Amino acid sequence: MKLTYYGHSCFGVELADGTHLLFDPYVTPNELAKDIDLDSIPADFVLLTHGHFDHMQDAEAILTRTGAKLIANFEIATWYGEKGIANVHPLNAGGAFQFPFGRVKAVSAIHSSVLPDGTYGGGPVGFVIEAGGSSFYVSGDTALTMDMKIIGERHALEFAVMCIGDNFTMGAEDAAIAANWTGARTVIGVHYDTFPPIKLDRAAAHAAFTAKGVELLLPGIGETIGV
Repeated sequence: MKLTYYGHSCFGVELADGTHLLFDPYVTPNELAKDIDLDSIPADFVLLTHGHFDHMQDAEAILTRTGAKLIANFEIATWYGEKGIANVHPLNAGGAFQFPFGRVKAVSAIHSSVLPDGTYGGGPVGFVIEAGGSSFYVSGDTALTMDMKIIGERHALEFAVMCIGDNFTMGAEDAAIAANWTGARTVIGVHYDTFPPIKLDRAAAHAAFTAKGVELLLPGIGETIGV
């Protein structure tokens, strides 16, 4: 698999079969991602963890351009359906579904969620993706939660993508604990630096993960890495 980071919490994963999964597209309002061409981002499936603007601002444009299928909770899927996006699949926490590329399970996250127009956004989720004999975890925006231990008990993760910016979500120390609980030995950190309250102390973040025996990767915006 290959992972491309587009800034904030937006990243794409190209699976071994060539399927492109895109998570939480927030690019055009992000000054740090000003060099990213939104129209060049590939997507066969777009997955949204919750309804906050900084996780879905560019979703409609990408869904319209690519015809990708949207995977999100019931409220978000319905909201987009009312906007004319018909290729949607609602998936709520605890539920899983087998797609052509593999299985997606929505898992619990502790956060808030409201859509950009003030509409109720339903509950936030993370995702466990199983595809091609491998699996990975996407935390979405969340606090450290004991439910993460269940993920570790039920899945053998290749890697995890976790929020690490603190203030609005768990910070690096809690995320390193979450990595241990989920069994992830490699974590790609997201949701940091975009806004002043989530400016990351990179040395401290790496130290927190090293102390737990976990590799922390912080790819540059636009960088593609093998995972």
